[in-house]
Amino acid sequence: MAIGYVSQTLRQQELRPLATSEHPGSRAAIGMASVMAGDQSPSPLTGAGEPISEDEALRRLRQTADQSLQYYAAWWLGRMRSRHPDTVPLLQTALRQRQPRDPGAGVEHNAVARNAARALGKLGDTSVIPDLLAALNDEDDGLREAAARALGELRAEAAVAAITARLASGPAGAGATQSSSPRLREPCEALIEALGEIGVANPEVISVIAPFHDHERPLIRSAAARALLQLTAEQRWAEQLLALLNHGQLQVRRAALMDLGAVGWRPALDAIRSTLAENSLKLIALRGLVEQGKGEPGVDQLLAAMDELL
Repeated sequence: MAIGYVSQTLRQQELRPLATSEHPGSRAAIGMASVMAGDQSPSPLTGAGEPISEDEALRRLRQTADQSLQYYAAWWLGRMRSRHPDTVPLLQTALRQRQPRDPGAGVEHNAVARNAARALGKLGDTSVIPDLLAALNDEDDGLREAAARALGELRAEAAVAAITARLASGPAGAGATQSSSPRLREPCEALIEALGEIGVANPEVISVIAPFHDHERPLIRSAAARALLQLTAEQRWAEQLLALLNHGQLQVRRAALMDLGAVGWRPALDAIRSTLAENSLKLIALRGLVEQGKGEPGVDQLLAAMDELL
């Protein structure tokens, strides 16, 4: 078929990354409306339903009386890729304002710190890496997860030693379930994905990740296969992701789609097209194949497949 809307759009953009808050292969992209499907992301809103400006977001982050306003402001500044000179210093301050997590207290400092970490990862300023490394040692596993993902987005090679140390105890240690929660002792999915994104493919890193490809949780297996495929380019790890596209749980199939898109594994084209999942997520995954991948199938074939999904 003739290459239509998607081809024209991407050619005009010269294959620039999506103007969304997430990388095409990000797990956080799951559930978001696909820009490729023609849906426009709504403007960030206030609680009253009105858009806010950069100045208003900065004002909210500066004040300390209402953490819910800080929480939203930190998200807004990352989502909108703010380049204001006050943005990074204010987010660093918010990241440092931590306290023990209290789920019954509503939005409190650690929730703001988590959003600050996520925002700092999106802004591309590597001067924040020491702050994120400090957050990686926090008692709050949710903050450790946010810091790990941010360090991965920043391709922070300085974080490799700290992340591998967190994972070194393997599935029986870091990957074991907490005694009082269904959460794992470490945010293994985020830590493993960060190592894949950072891209230091030395034997120590690979040996730390490899045991997790047999983890009991399929999302951890998917993250491990993704990182190992990024670091080694060995087809066996792609085959594990392809197998997960047929998993009985939709959330696992969604994750495998995002992981194949993040790696850009182009031989997955037909499997992605036939996966039982939303077309919007297939489009995001295929966009990843276009932007991240090389070889066959070629770009024109990938764009034609994206057009067919619209």
